[in-house]
Amino acid sequence: MSQEHCINQQIFFTPERFAQEQVQKMEPPRGRLLFAGCRSSTYLLTRIVNRYKELLVKGGSKNDILHLENIDKQFSDTETCVRLDTHVSGYDVFLFQALFDPIASRSVDQNYMTLLIAARTFREHGANHITAVLPYLAYARQDKPTRFKREPTTARLMADLSIEAGIDRLITWAPHSNQTHGFYANISTNLLDALPLFIEEYRRFQDHDDVIAVAPDAGISKFVGHFGRVLNLKCAIGSKYRPRPEEAEISEVIGDFTGKTTAIVLDDMISSGGTVYAIIKKLVEEKGIQDVYLGISHNLCNERAYNYLKDLHKNYHLKEMIVTNSIPQTDEFQSLPFVSVKCLSDILCRTINRVHFNRSVNELLYRPLISYLND
Repeated sequence: MSQEHCINQQIFFTPERFAQEQVQKMEPPRGRLLFAGCRSSTYLLTRIVNRYKELLVKGGSKNDILHLENIDKQFSDTETCVRLDTHVSGYDVFLFQALFDPIASRSVDQNYMTLLIAARTFREHGANHITAVLPYLAYARQDKPTRFKREPTTARLMADLSIEAGIDRLITWAPHSNQTHGFYANISTNLLDALPLFIEEYRRFQDHDDVIAVAPDAGISKFVGHFGRVLNLKCAIGSKYRPRPEEAEISEVIGDFTGKTTAIVLDDMISSGGTVYAIIKKLVEEKGIQDVYLGISHNLCNERAYNYLKDLHKNYHLKEMIVTNSIPQTDEFQSLPFVSVKCLSDILCRTINRVHFNRSVNELLYRPLISYLND
């Protein structure tokens, strides 16, 4: 054993000495940064890592970041295994997973189980922090039992499992409901709102008297209300009911359509596409809308929705659909000439950067909108 090693063993650490060593190592308080991703998240993780490196260079930093891709595999009996190729003790881990992946054959349940196993792997091998980065939070729609039906609150179950697996923070994009925050009450959460994105995308319609913002149902009405107030647009809301699961009917659209020729329809998700189809059809046929713009946070790439959207574009004045890549978008959807896919890599990079250095995420995202959102 070397003399230097013997001396190091005898050192008694004081707060001052520890602080001095931290400065010398240039190590953030949460530990060194590590990006890790399961197989379904590779499509977005690669973009995020590249974007984070770009921002580091732009900020004058030469620090590199460690990232691990495709950390999961499947045995012949379909069991999932997660194996790490490097030492992770003391790291601040941001664990990516696409819970819904329409491109691969892996189901939501399989992807969720992979996430839990991956989180437990990092926890057992000494990671300081494990933040789950889930652009689309599966099961968030099951946040309460359907009225008069015997159902569980599955969203709460998934939150409990995630925390038990070792996840100590959640970052997700545009969850179905802010009630999600309560399910993860024992850990920190960053529920990223799509409002700033859609405000910037549709800024060109600000103060236009012939434009109206439309909420397909009551669940998204508050979101659309904030959107309308920021851009100084009138708002309307659809009265929706579901005769059967995955089907929607719009009985009426409530709002003043006098002089309105353009509608901006916003929703958190397109699954089968029934709600969007019903509301746009009614806007065109009964309200005299001539141009429709559609903004969606999550597109599940359902074949039925694909056919609905093509019909809306052909027969019901759908000019443009904006969607994010919170879910891997199939080539079929991306080939539609009126669809624009917005990448979340920049907003997720900046959010992770804030979390990693213990800074406010809300300050980054919502500072220009605080006066509107607090009214």
